[in-house]
Order: sequence, then C-alpha cells, then structure tokens
Amino acid sequence: MRKVKLIRVVTIALMAVVIAACGKVMITGRKQLLLYSQGDISNLSNQAYSEIMSQSKLSANKANAQMVKRVGEDLTSAVESYLAKNGWQKEAEGFDWKFEVIESDQVNAFCLPNGNIVFYEGIMKITNTPDLVAVVMGHEIAHALAKHGNERMSQEVMMGLAGQAISAFIGTEDQKKQLVFQVAFGLGSQLGVLLPYSRKHEYEADRLGLIIMAMAGYDINVAPAFWEKMSAGGGSKSDFFSTHPSDEKRIAEIKRILPEAAKYIPPKN
Repeated sequence: MRKVKLIRVVTIALMAVVIAACGKVMITGRKQLLLYSQGDISNLSNQAYSEIMSQSKLSANKANAQMVKRVGEDLTSAVESYLAKNGWQKEAEGFDWKFEVIESDQVNAFCLPNGNIVFYEGIMKITNTPDLVAVVMGHEIAHALAKHGNERMSQEVMMGLAGQAISAFIGTEDQKKQLVFQVAFGLGSQLGVLLPYSRKHEYEADRLGLIIMAMAGYDINVAPAFWEKMSAGGGSKSDFFSTHPSDEKRIAEIKRILPEAAKYIPPKN
C-alpha cells in the first residue's frame, strides 16, 4: 500500500514538473518540455565550445570565414528583429552568437545550444555561395532558437529519473547537469560532433530555418536543390548526414514549406 502511495506521489510530482516546465517553440507553437534555464544551457555549451575550439584550428580561408560570419549575422539580426516586433524578445535572450570555420575535411556543421555555430571546411565546398551557407546556417540557428538542446536534455532527465540513472549519480548539481549534457549531445565521446536530433526536431529546424532565411532576404528556393545535391552526391558518405538525416520525404516537406516561408520575405522598397 505504501509503495502504491509512493508511486502516486512521484507521478504527481513529475506531472507538476512537466506542467511547470512547459514551453512553446517560436512561430510553430509546438509545446515542449524545458527543465533548464538558458543560463544553465549557456554555461554547459560554453564549456563544450572551449574544449572543441582548443582542439581545433581556425580555417585560413578568410573569404569563407567572412561569408559564414556575414550570413550568420544577417540571419540572427533579422530573426531577432522579427521577434522583437512581435513581442517575443525573450526567445532571443541568452544566446552568444558565434560563427566560425575550422580546418577539417568533414562535410559538416553544428550549433551548440548557446548559439555557437561551427562550419567545417569540407562543407564550404558545397555551400560556396551566401544563399547556400544560409540554408545550413538557418537550420542551425533554428535548432538553437527552438531550444531543441534544452528539450533534448529535459527528455534525457525524465528518462533518467524513470531509470534512476541521473538521480543515482553522486556529484554536485553542476556535475549532474554536465553529465546530462554529455549524454544528450555525445560530445564526450566524439569531440565536435553532436548526436543527431530527432526527426521532429530536424523537420522543425528545416521549417524555421527557411523562414529565418526569408526574413533575412536570402533565396529560399535554393534549399531543395541543395538537399537533393547532398543526397545524390552520397549523403550516406557525408558526415553531415550522420547528424542531419536526409531522405525523399524530408526534401518533399522542404518543398511544401517554401510558400509559407516566402510570406516572411521582406517587401522590396
């Protein structure tokens, strides 16, 4: 009987946590579980970024570095302006936007939950125009603004509580948070490569990424051809598709989203 009561108490407590930590993704309105503050997320991401960059070398290709930075600044400025105009300023708080290119033949890019974005030189051979950089950049920015990292960590904690994995860990609260971060993103095992997001997160990042591109005035119509080229060129061989799955359904969905994204293109003067 006591065991049944305990289960009920724990269940009610978990439900209360879930309700209190409910959030909504900007623009899409999807409800999500967010157990961490942006401060927690930023601190953990800062540590990961420092570790990654300490073992990486910045690209010597200044043209690529400047293009990535310019596109990143254009996109973040446009979406932050949009959020401010619509009373969603809080959605853009706590991000430390950085845009770097590092020496590596990997065809990949990633964004930490604090807004630190890294492109590898390998992907610059494919994203060789500002519009193509914007396709990948918009997608990565969308992951951060939609708080997919926080949501992933929150899901890991809930699963950890169920299995008593996280609660059984002996250490400080900061150490526990760091453990959840490493489990959620896999950065402890493979430096600089985040574990793939769920299909739900990927589709949402595709949708928001196109909208962010449109807000900044970049050509959203290059997106389908970009993804088709990546797939046709051996997506299974690309490092990018180890963390950013692609298939015909996803490309079809991107094409379907284009008219919606086009509504966010700023009017010409």
